[in-house]
Formats: sequence, C-alpha cells, structure tokens
Amino acid sequence: MSADTLLPPRGPAQRLLGRPELGAVVGAAAVFVFFAVSADSFVRPESLGTILYAASTIGIMAVPVALLMIGGEFDLSAGVLVTSSALVSSMFSYQMTANAWVGVGVSLLTTLAIGFLNGYLLVRTKLPSFIVTLGTFLMLTGANLGLTKLIDGTVSTKSIADMEGFSSARALFASHLTIGDVDLQVTIAWWVALVALATWVLLRTRAGNWIFASGGNPDAARAVGVPVARTKIGLYMAVALCAWISGQHLLFSFDVVQSGEGVGNEFLYIIAAVIGGCLMTGGHGSAIGSAVGAFIFGMTSKGIVYAQWNPDWFKFFLGAMLLLATLLNAWVRKRAEAAK
Repeated sequence: MSADTLLPPRGPAQRLLGRPELGAVVGAAAVFVFFAVSADSFVRPESLGTILYAASTIGIMAVPVALLMIGGEFDLSAGVLVTSSALVSSMFSYQMTANAWVGVGVSLLTTLAIGFLNGYLLVRTKLPSFIVTLGTFLMLTGANLGLTKLIDGTVSTKSIADMEGFSSARALFASHLTIGDVDLQVTIAWWVALVALATWVLLRTRAGNWIFASGGNPDAARAVGVPVARTKIGLYMAVALCAWISGQHLLFSFDVVQSGEGVGNEFLYIIAAVIGGCLMTGGHGSAIGSAVGAFIFGMTSKGIVYAQWNPDWFKFFLGAMLLLATLLNAWVRKRAEAAK
C-alpha cells in the first residue's frame, strides 16, 4: 500500500469533536454558570457535597444503563429493581433473624438473577428490550408492593437497625466523610469507581469492543465472532449489580424501605445517559458522558432549590436539557463525521 493511500492522522480538534461526551460537558458548563448567577448559595463549598450526592444516586445507575444503551438495548425495570434489591435484603434479614450481611448476599444473588433473566429472555425470544423490560418492570412493581404487604403487613419494611452486621454494612453502603464544610457520601466514591471501571472496559478491553459492535451492527458482529448474546446478558447483569449497590445504599441510609419507591427513576438513568452522548440506536456513547449527564441532573435538582424556585419546574428543565443535549450531540457527531 502506498503512503498516499493512508488516511491522514486526526488532529486534536477532530479527536475532541469525536468524543461523545463533548456536548454534555458544554451543557454542564452552561448549567453551572446559569445557577451560579441565579443563586449565590449554589457556589458555596457546602453545596458541592449535596450536588455530588444527588448526582451520584443517579450516576451509579446511569453508568451501566449507558453501557447497555451503547450495546443497543434499554432496561425499563432498572428503577424498581433498586427497590426490589433493598426489599429482599431487608425482609430476608428481618424474617430470618439473620445477620444483615446474609440479607445483603441473598439480595445480590436475587438481583443478579433478575438481570440474567432480562438478558436471557431478550436473546431467546428476540423481543424488543422495551417489551421484555416493561414486563419485568410491571412484575417487580407488583411484587414489591404485594410481597411487602403480605410479609410485613404494611407498604414498608421493618427496621433492621439493631441487627448484627448493620453498622458494618452501613459503613460500606451509606457512610459519609466531612472535609471542611463539604459532606461527601460514600456513593460518590462508588460512582467514581464505577465510571473508571466502565471507561477502562469500553476503551481498553475486548469486552468493550464487543459492546460497541453489538450495539452498532449486531448481525455484522456475530459474523466476525462477537458473542452478542453473552454480551447483552452481561450488560443486563451489570445493570442488576449496580441496582444492588443502589438498593443497599437506600436500605442502610434509612433503615426501612418503602415498597413503592423507584418507579420512574429508570427514565432519569436513561436521560443521564442520553445527555452524556449515548445514541438511542446504540453503538455510540461513553461512561464519562453518563457521569456528566448525572452531574447535570444533580446541579439542576439542587440549583432549583438554591434559587428558591418552585420545584415543580424541575422536570421542565430536565426535559428541555434532554432535547437540547440530543440536538447538540447530533450536531457534534455530524461535525466529527464531516471532519474525517
């Protein structure tokens, strides 16, 4: 091959335009400036911990949801699965009078099994992920409420705060550290670790190539030996693993769990991923972008409070950011493709 047939190397500007999270970073800067001007308390050091905590509760789940979307699928059961994980852990520990860690372990196995079931049904039935996970969403929503009422007699679980192992489990899933005026929850550390791990998987491992290939063109991926079915099942189990982490945080933060929680949160995870650059069609996105999308969520949810606006406007701002981010991401991607 002659030298003049080789593609020219991409410059820094072209590589920057090709990053899926570029639009989200621009959006995050705009949101920060907007609320910094609108509310003086927004830029105070003590507000940082509150904003990061709100972002981390969404960001922990936005990471695997982003990977799943890159792989070309959705999970509408992710929100209630968080609550299911907390309920299993709480009720098993209380009813069996077991160490709290036994309930945590049983919850992990149960949650992973649900994630596996989602992925297995998807690849075996060939049904759209929207239908498969909508069915799981409805079943889990009913089971959360029905089983909690059947076992505990109310819509909430009994407190397990006095059980053996509770303090050590709380230290892992719901502790916090105060640095100066900033109170940092342990969920922030979980979030950062998951973003770093997911980024490494996407950019430095064979599994990352499989995820992009499965979402971009699954038929072509199968033709070259990519285990598309195993990849998709693994992605659903990754969502389940992070739902377990979030569920344990929910339980050990408040001692009890309300069985109706979590409904609707799946849309927040998807919104964070889309704002972060994930395409609805799959094959494009990043874990870092999902983190930026979750950070935008945290700034918006708390910025409205600091600005003393009516919180009813929150979803309006979230919807507007979703549309603007999608349009900006599409424009950036077109520019990047034109620059190739």
